[in-house]
Amino acid sequence: MNFYTVVLRQSSGYWLALCLENGIVAQGNTQEEAVNKLKEAIASFEIVYESESDIYKYPISIDELHEFLFVEGKSQTPPQKKHQESVDVNAVNVRQHRHVCGI
Repeated sequence: MNFYTVVLRQSSGYWLALCLENGIVAQGNTQEEAVNKLKEAIASFEIVYESESDIYKYPISIDELHEFLFVEGKSQTPPQKKHQESVDVNAVNVRQHRHVCGI
């Protein structure tokens, strides 16, 4: 059973979900939809990763996380609500881990 750390952020009326362990991103109209799509993407990625030896799989960098959290296109608008969750890709339930706050 694999556990992944997910950061969610709202952007222009939809939610983005980013997996910190592999950089996979998904979006949905709600937090739940974004997380569910991310679970599907991670599961698909893991299947391919098992059969392909040359696929890049590394945690995202601090710079990439900062860009995800604070850069909204070319505008520098204040970040909207964000929080981080632990996701078990094999389970249906998602539990909140902690909030991520922009300074």
